[in-house]
Amino acid sequence: MNENGKKVLEADHLVKIYRRGSEEIAAVNDVSVSIKTGEFVSFVGPSGSGKTTLINILGCLDNPSSGRLALAGRTVVDHGEALSEGSLTKIRRVVFGYIFQKFYLIPTLTVIENVMLPFTFYKKPGAESKVDRILKLMEIDHRKHHLPGQISGGEMQRVAIARALVNKPSIILADEPTGNLDTRRSQEIGNLLKDLNQKEGLTIILVTHNPALAKMADRIVELRDGKIYDHGQG
Repeated sequence: MNENGKKVLEADHLVKIYRRGSEEIAAVNDVSVSIKTGEFVSFVGPSGSGKTTLINILGCLDNPSSGRLALAGRTVVDHGEALSEGSLTKIRRVVFGYIFQKFYLIPTLTVIENVMLPFTFYKKPGAESKVDRILKLMEIDHRKHHLPGQISGGEMQRVAIARALVNKPSIILADEPTGNLDTRRSQEIGNLLKDLNQKEGLTIILVTHNPALAKMADRIVELRDGKIYDHGQG
């Protein structure tokens, strides 16, 4: 963990309301949390606790109904009013790398083609030269010309992680990244995330039901009924 103390993400009094008929459901209910540069934070809680809704807001994939969100000191959402969609799209491309439970690989593209897919939409200077290094880091460089259907589930998630890294994000947002994997492969992915945090200095925000994976983080934040029950240590 990089303990330089700078806050890369600050959320204040976030609320997300969903309406179902006449009923209002607060999926996120007055949540305030901050994350430091280089920190590895895991969000845990039972199903329906608001974990995925919260991480989608923190990752600029969804807007809150009210509250404030700032990234590296820049306000992204304030009082429920967000930046323009164009500005949010740029933040998603530049700041974040996303990893999900489903791998979302294109079956007709090879491993390396899937990894380089983000370059179709946006490419940071110098990013392309890092592709081989990332494939080696993920230990899938020997599979780079294989199709997704020719590799294992664990390898597919490594490809998905490589794709998330290719544009050199500063924050990795991982939502149940081991949900479709067995215990051994889940441990491997957890070790990879820990290495990315410790050796590459990446800030990692993780949602997981896996207690062993959650414990790899510097801090465990527990949610219940849309509220933070425990901020953890750190």
